[in-house]
Amino acid sequence: MEHELEAKSDKRDERLALLIWYRFSRIYSQSVRDSELHLKAWDLTVAQFDVIAQIGLNKRLTQGQLAEKLLVTKGNITQLLSRLEQAGFIQREQEWKVKHVSLTDKGKALYEQVVPVQERFQASHFEALDREEKEQLLHLLKKLSARTTE
Repeated sequence: MEHELEAKSDKRDERLALLIWYRFSRIYSQSVRDSELHLKAWDLTVAQFDVIAQIGLNKRLTQGQLAEKLLVTKGNITQLLSRLEQAGFIQREQEWKVKHVSLTDKGKALYEQVVPVQERFQASHFEALDREEKEQLLHLLKKLSARTTE
């Protein structure tokens, strides 16, 4: 009998975890869609914004470091960087076997213009939570993140 109760409890916990995952996925997807619409004002995609933001924050990165920060493969980033380079926002410099990426003056101007506005836009998605709830959510997400990187 006790084993059956544990099995039912495990199933309810599993179902609850699955509902959390579905909700989390929907919130993330909606956030990406909202950001895509918001970033159209600068003719940027979310992926392009992420590149501009990471390079602007770090000043200069290797393509490998950038791929790692964006959680993509080095191959996936090449085409994205080519488009940004053609638009005049970034420059790539080859140093022996390593390519470094940095913002051009045009890219720095875009960074200064778009990043603060996009950060405020993203922060506005959490206005329904008070400070304590935001801190609790951040703590829980960090806990989950640590679990998935083990």
